Amino acid sequence: MKKLKLLITLLLFSTILTNLKAQSYVGFAVDNYSGVHSLISNPSNVVDSRLKADINIISVSAFGGSDYFGIDVSNIIKSEGSIDIESDTEKFPSDANNFFLNADVLGPSFMFNLSPKSSIGVVSRVRAFFNLNNISGELYENISDNFDIGEDFDFNSENLTGTIHAWAEVGLVYGRILVDNENSFLKGGVTLKYLQGAGGVFLNSPNFTGQYNATNETLTTTGELQYGISQDFDNSDIDFSNLTAGFGADVGFTYEFRPNVDLDSVTRKHNKYKLKIGASITDIGSIDYKESVVTTYDLNATADASTFNEDTEEFLDNNYTSSEETIAQKINLPTAFHFLADYHIMNKLYISLQTNLSLVKKNSTHSNNIINSVTLAPRLETKWFSLYSPVSFREYGDFAWGAGLRFGPLMIGSGSMLSNLLSDSSKTTDAYIGLKIPLYQ
Repeated sequence: MKKLKLLITLLLFSTILTNLKAQSYVGFAVDNYSGVHSLISNPSNVVDSRLKADINIISVSAFGGSDYFGIDVSNIIKSEGSIDIESDTEKFPSDANNFFLNADVLGPSFMFNLSPKSSIGVVSRVRAFFNLNNISGELYENISDNFDIGEDFDFNSENLTGTIHAWAEVGLVYGRILVDNENSFLKGGVTLKYLQGAGGVFLNSPNFTGQYNATNETLTTTGELQYGISQDFDNSDIDFSNLTAGFGADVGFTYEFRPNVDLDSVTRKHNKYKLKIGASITDIGSIDYKESVVTTYDLNATADASTFNEDTEEFLDNNYTSSEETIAQKINLPTAFHFLADYHIMNKLYISLQTNLSLVKKNSTHSNNIINSVTLAPRLETKWFSLYSPVSFREYGDFAWGAGLRFGPLMIGSGSMLSNLLSDSSKTTDAYIGLKIPLYQ
């Protein structure tokens, strides 16, 4: 595979989002009966669960978006899934557009109680992240159109970065009750992860500027572009047979305020709190890939844009000087901070406020990052059934409204389903589905 064709793949990858039948656990993970899925955001949830044990069979999740275009999902549904870029999207080009995709397959996993004060779990996952940050939207549009335009334009992309990374992980989770008195309850947990990296692609340019002359069909650029790929990695056909080891960790704590609890009338199958507060840091760690091939292009030149034919590698090689080296390259995990406040309104009614913040700066090279979000989610929760409707405010300026349900072993939903259907320019989308075996207290 030609290496720099991956640059086009990076730019176009986000257009796949509307065809993904995939998921993200927005709204579900805060459910007191979510079991293994709650460990993804806070490992302390493994202990003092409403479940004796929980076994995940298979769950699939994805979350993606861009601030470059908004998608009219209702038109796509009516056209049976086909995408007309002109009619189904509204474009918002800038000098610093961003694209994001996170796919997560939760494989066979389980959790169970060791003792009244401690529990353990094992979580297996396969994950893939894609970030493209600070790309010129106008440059992206013209690359997509093979510079087949009749107007001049210029661009200035500072701190352009992009990373595709795929890996598998197995995590050992341990949680313990730290404080348990009349009104206060505190528990902590940690997940130690063994990582198996399938590889990655990364690019960066500290300052990439240019002007396109429509009359002469020339592209004059300045700056430098560094492009790298781990050994034998193919993002269009990810192969988990040649893996690189690494290590990671999650750590978290949960506090519950439990006023007026009658200890003689409640057991571990009951929720005892009026207010629950959780905080955690996830995905601490990295994977070091030996023999990564890195190519550096000197972009200080004028190129004939009429020769561009969707082969980015050929265009760069024909118009710019370059150097190549083989090095060991570390790719960092998407480290993030999570905060949860869950309030028990009355009976089976709850409302939660969840914040997810990236601890990786958007212009960091050789790294992935989540997009920042704040989610408010009212829910009806019972042992066998839960119904929730999360409302989120997301980093790309998008408002998302979704719905989901848990019915025994099945959960399904989306944190943006309703807003995607109502809006004619949705910038993010997500959905999820999963099957598990819950063993209730």
